[in-house]
Amino acid sequence: MSDTPVKQQSTAAFYGQAVASFAVAIVATAIGIFNLEADAWVRAFLGIAVLYLVTSAFTLAKIIRDRQEAGQLVSRVDQARLEKLLAAHDPFEKL
Repeated sequence: MSDTPVKQQSTAAFYGQAVASFAVAIVATAIGIFNLEADAWVRAFLGIAVLYLVTSAFTLAKIIRDRQEAGQLVSRVDQARLEKLLAAHDPFEKL
């Protein structure tokens, strides 16, 4: 009685949409910073800030994914232990 969850895979269209959306956002931000009427050091600072924000977002997404996967693994181990205990238990055994 083991229900193993089906690993969900995203479609190629969803993957392509995510990559295209990310590319459009980065390009639009870069164009906006480039066309900003400010000193070069201000534009450079904003560019570095955007790069830092992107790397932080990737790191956060990876940490959340890793935590979720670890929780699923612990849940599977606990479920296997419970199934083993239930299989070994004989309710009609004399005490």
